[in-house]
Amino acid sequence: MVQTNIITLKAVNKIFSEDENANQVLSGVNLKIPTGSVFGIIGYSGAGKSTLIRCINGLETPTSGTIHYQDTVVNQLNEKELINLRGQISMIFQQFNLMPQRTIAQNVALPIKYKHLDKQVVNDKVDKLLDLVGLKDKKDDYPSSLSGGQKQRVAIARALINDPKVLLCDEATSALDPETTDSILSILKELNTKLKITVVIVTHEMKVIEQVCDQIAVLDNGKIVEQGDVYDVFAHPSQPITKRFVDTTTNLKIDKAMYDAWRLPSNSLLVRVTYNNENTIDPVISNVARKFNVDISILLADIKLIQNKLIGGLIISIEGYEDDIKNAYEDFIHNDGVLVEVIDDVE
Repeated sequence: MVQTNIITLKAVNKIFSEDENANQVLSGVNLKIPTGSVFGIIGYSGAGKSTLIRCINGLETPTSGTIHYQDTVVNQLNEKELINLRGQISMIFQQFNLMPQRTIAQNVALPIKYKHLDKQVVNDKVDKLLDLVGLKDKKDDYPSSLSGGQKQRVAIARALINDPKVLLCDEATSALDPETTDSILSILKELNTKLKITVVIVTHEMKVIEQVCDQIAVLDNGKIVEQGDVYDVFAHPSQPITKRFVDTTTNLKIDKAMYDAWRLPSNSLLVRVTYNNENTIDPVISNVARKFNVDISILLADIKLIQNKLIGGLIISIEGYEDDIKNAYEDFIHNDGVLVEVIDDVE
């Protein structure tokens, strides 16, 4: 089956000019977002993430380059055409943007208020969407009575009222606690699966990418420096910034206090073993221990599931005679799908 792209960016540049100063926020961005995917765009603050996503639905106009939504060039549309486009490319934000003086139901219905639809049709649609996000019993309440997570659920329901093909999420979970973030991400994944909506998530948190995204683009100083399948990027990050992001999701960090607590014998080697393919659960460690007559202790472990494939690693100590330790370490190196490094500098 041929994969189609619902959004394509070609050589997109965005320069903000203030007085005589020019600030290039996006530089030569080329990006393809597959139809029906959950696509993550990650970068640190100031990388240009919000500008990029606002260009996609025409809230910002690129200085040069083109943005395509299916067969439409977004940055060639007039204001009326852009308004119609935003019915197809909807958006949720970090700050919810709910109207405090309107009920939950009224907030959800707001984007279609002036479309002169039958009142019962609107009510039925609002009820269906609030039920979808688990808030049907809150329809007559006001935003002030809701938690942050509930407010974001309302914002999601409101974004879906026009039956969009694309849902843009601009740091939509950044103001939420971890448990609430998980629930919002679950809803977004469910929308993608059930309604076949393409979801684009802009974030600075790799854990968000890890949980729900199919593909990822890494944005650094306005440039896409790495992109691809989420599992492949986690397993083989090629850029320093991507490696830093991946490191934020691992529990394999050692400090001096932890190292001292282990009280490793002098005849030992401290090693980090990283798995990066489907062979994660292969009994590599027990095989090496038996083969070379060494003792191997697992000191730390961090194995996770990404896109239904296992990835992660271990911190181990290899103990025994010097030659046996050396041979065991070299055997690890030659195992397919296993990366090994000696840890000899603990701060």
